[in-house]
Amino acid sequence: MESILEKLTSLAKRRGLIFQNSEIYGGLASTWDYGPIGAELKKNIKDYWWNYHVHMRDDIVALDSSILSLNKVWETSGHVKNFSDPLLECKECNARFRADILENTKGVCPTEKCSNSHFDDPREFNMMFKTNIGPVVSDTSEIFLRPETAQGIFVNFENIINTSRKKIPFGVAQIGKAFRNEITTGNFIFRTREFEMMEIEYFVKPEDSEKYYKEWINGSMEFILSLNINKSNLRIREHSKKDLSHYSKGTSDIEYKFPWGWAELQGIANRGSFDLDAHSKSASKNFTIFEESTKSRYTPHVIEPSIGVDRLLLITLLDAYNEEKLESKEEKRTVLKLSPKIAPIKIAILPLSKDPQLSELSKKIQKDLINKGNLGKIEYDETQSIGKRYRRQDEIGTPYCVTIDFETINDNSVTIRHRDSMDQERININDLSQKLTSEIYN
Repeated sequence: MESILEKLTSLAKRRGLIFQNSEIYGGLASTWDYGPIGAELKKNIKDYWWNYHVHMRDDIVALDSSILSLNKVWETSGHVKNFSDPLLECKECNARFRADILENTKGVCPTEKCSNSHFDDPREFNMMFKTNIGPVVSDTSEIFLRPETAQGIFVNFENIINTSRKKIPFGVAQIGKAFRNEITTGNFIFRTREFEMMEIEYFVKPEDSEKYYKEWINGSMEFILSLNINKSNLRIREHSKKDLSHYSKGTSDIEYKFPWGWAELQGIANRGSFDLDAHSKSASKNFTIFEESTKSRYTPHVIEPSIGVDRLLLITLLDAYNEEKLESKEEKRTVLKLSPKIAPIKIAILPLSKDPQLSELSKKIQKDLINKGNLGKIEYDETQSIGKRYRRQDEIGTPYCVTIDFETINDNSVTIRHRDSMDQERININDLSQKLTSEIYN
């Protein structure tokens, strides 16, 4: 029997959400490409996150920093020394695994056709990718691909505070690619070596860090729930002291109940002043803030809510995936009940048949809706029967289908079909744009 992850992977390929990278050559493991529908979904998720955190607030500004930085950045941040995983090597097949993976297999090597349970002592393995910069490959030309986006914010702290004119507390938001040479990958797009992060570094007074840390935990949960994610599939797990990163004064994960168990979706960390202190000392910069009321200076502490675009996209698919048996027939329909706010196709325009008169009217309605703006991607489809077109739109999560029939020519009305309930309602064309805008964004 197929698991939900297998069904989702199959659906993702069939409907143009996600493809295996380099598939025609056998595929590059744990590397994925977003297809025509998946690219729209991914962009909508990023746009929604950006609007929610940057445009709807007055205390957060934007940054887009480079993937490449001087190695000094990563030495100062502690990544060269500390960004590693302890790995155990199988004495039989020499494959290497993290300890948590072996815990899941009860100490037995997960490699196919290897049942060995004896491993060498754990050894640290740095997860940063290296590349070379310049025309000559040598030790001095080695440079790292960033494993996180946060350091771009910290090294630009002085530039940001001087140009944005923001006062503490304030935040800096960034969406960008990061790279980690993960040894253990898998579970579709859950753990990959190339991924995209949505991060905020929120700078606060030292005495306020615990207050804002708790606020960002609650606020991050509210954001995820705003995407219609089932609350019972989410929980907050606070890290124990021994599990904290080298920079962290406190970290909590929002975990999701994936098909394979609870795992991290988003991390919220109280990074203290570690990063600003480290870069200030290393670069001989003064990153302290002068407080007029007390005539004193302090180094801001920072709260970091960080979530992966790919993981958030994955849980929206898992949570939205439904198989429903239709009452009138023996068949069942597969439907993605995505939040209309992030649905890749917001509206499908469907003429009842390929009649030239209907096609012309339908394309006019599509064009009028597009010209109104703010409705997102609007698709036109006249191929196959209306029932099959409904099923196709259900599978990619389109919340509203607008059907134009021969009565439309006489009464200037169309039928809106609602994805989740399959209810249909008749509405005048003149009211269509306002109706759909209200349905999608309210």
